[in-house]
Amino acid sequence: MSLDRKADWRPTATLETLVQRAKLLSHLRAHFVATGAMEVDVPVLAESCVSDLHIDCLQTSVNDSVQYLQSSPEYYMKRLLAYGCGSIYYLGKAFRDGEVGPRHNPEFTMLEWYRPGWDEHQLMSEVAALLSPLIADLNTVTYSYGQVFEEATGLDPHVADLVAVQEYASDLSGSSFAQESRSTCLDLIFSLAVEPTLQDGLVFVHDYPACQSALARVDTNSCGRQVARRFEAFLNRMELANGYYELTDPVEQKNRFLEDMRLRKSAGKSEPPVDENLLAALSYGLPGCAGVALGVDRLLMQLLKLDTIAESMPFAQGVMSDGR
Repeated sequence: MSLDRKADWRPTATLETLVQRAKLLSHLRAHFVATGAMEVDVPVLAESCVSDLHIDCLQTSVNDSVQYLQSSPEYYMKRLLAYGCGSIYYLGKAFRDGEVGPRHNPEFTMLEWYRPGWDEHQLMSEVAALLSPLIADLNTVTYSYGQVFEEATGLDPHVADLVAVQEYASDLSGSSFAQESRSTCLDLIFSLAVEPTLQDGLVFVHDYPACQSALARVDTNSCGRQVARRFEAFLNRMELANGYYELTDPVEQKNRFLEDMRLRKSAGKSEPPVDENLLAALSYGLPGCAGVALGVDRLLMQLLKLDTIAESMPFAQGVMSDGR
């Protein structure tokens, strides 16, 4: 074993940042203790994982079988909700493959919580209440997806012709999106054309197009359009949280899983097994609830005005310490 090369063992965050990180974790836990939610500790390794086309899970071999590091504790938490655990939260690690950059790290810290009997609007209010003590004079506004999308692009995302959406995405990206789905095109357009137009402070965007429902319910809004009961929260134009008025129908959930698998196969991606335990829990009876996942590292980035997610973490992946 050679000892010639000096290992860079130091953290990627400063000591001052680590102190603030510890305080933030304490604040988050204190909020849920005060509001009656139970902390849960669920596995990060499982035989299945999310089926979302745009999320790739890290996989490993355990006793000669493939298992996946979880990108979210969602499936386990919904099983606990069906079991009768009531309001619950998770504060711990999550993993996603292929996510490295100023705002991404393969391993990150996620805060996820669920409130039985609530809808997405009540949960948005709680997100604001959670963050308000951390940011002086926090400005909070709420918009519909259609409103901010059309103001930024001139396209109504709910009814615009698919070809028009594909052409807009192609022009914006400099690559052809002619064969991409409406959902994929809308994701690209929102990231590059809409997010930069959002104002400072905490911005909630809700009523997403039905094609982006993920695990949210789909309902008819006041304008008679089918929308996903989903919201995202942006802090100073950085995506921070993603929440749903949760889908509870096991048949619809299975159909969405199968559609995801079709899209993954078409894209040449792996097809992880469907989580039959989640479907069984939904069949048993998931209570009406709202849930949200929030990126803790990104929140700390915003609180401390850090440039990269690595600076918010004790040890980021693939990043060398700057010697602090």
